[in-house]
Amino acid sequence: MSRSPLKNGDITILLTRQAEEVNDLLKRLLDEQVDIQPVLRKAMRYTLEAPGKRIRAVLALWCCELVSGQVNDIARIAAAAIEMVHTYSLIHDDLPAMDDDDLRRGRPTCHKAFDEATAILAGDALLTLAFQILAEKVKEPGTAIRLIRTLATAAGPAGMIAGQVDDMAAEKKQGTLNKLRQIHLNKTAKMFSAAAAMGAIAGGAEDAPLEALLHYGLNIGLGFQIADDILDVSATSEHLGKTVGKDDEAGKLTYPSLVGLDRSRQMSEKITEEAISVLVPFGPQADRLRGLAEMLLSRTR
Repeated sequence: MSRSPLKNGDITILLTRQAEEVNDLLKRLLDEQVDIQPVLRKAMRYTLEAPGKRIRAVLALWCCELVSGQVNDIARIAAAAIEMVHTYSLIHDDLPAMDDDDLRRGRPTCHKAFDEATAILAGDALLTLAFQILAEKVKEPGTAIRLIRTLATAAGPAGMIAGQVDDMAAEKKQGTLNKLRQIHLNKTAKMFSAAAAMGAIAGGAEDAPLEALLHYGLNIGLGFQIADDILDVSATSEHLGKTVGKDDEAGKLTYPSLVGLDRSRQMSEKITEEAISVLVPFGPQADRLRGLAEMLLSRTR
């Protein structure tokens, strides 16, 4: 495996800087929506501006820069749209009818800070606003359509929603590795893959590099979810910023529950190697993406 010369600390610094730019953009985009009802705006802002790593958004920016040499405005809008959809999914995931969680990113979840109905509507608003900004702010129609289709497919009934449905259906049942992989593929990995693809599309990538980055995103998404499963049984709520032990309590199908911690870590390492291997054609220009994959493998929160 061709390792990145960038250390985890270097990647963390780069991520933090880029995340701050994404945060500024999200604030500006929300401020532009002058007709949002005040309480709804407050709930949207509360969750959207909660401390987050913005990994999916940054992934889009870095993939655009990799294929085109720079981050452009299309990639920035794509990154913001991805983050809005991801944030909506967190709001709905935390609801009593779903994972019933009280803590997210180190503070009360949206339905705890406001109320359940407001949280549902805030999630709905962020989801639809994501597609609105893609349609309005990406001026080239063909590119806008590709971006909208990519995000909708990853987040929709054959993507993230399918993963959530299967995740709940598998609770307190004996599962298989194939079933678990399918859940994680849909629930998490497809959104990472969409982020990489949207960045590549924004940068005008040809078919071959686009396909490679799709595979890269899919693999780091799978690795990310395995790491999440591991952290749920090995970290503390204070350190992680969300309630730990919930998966085990709910009887969810996870890698540690199915194959144990050691095997889970081995599988995460293998998936990371696969992600890095597809970056070979890009040479040293892809070192940040290599470093990101390695950082996600060893993350502690």
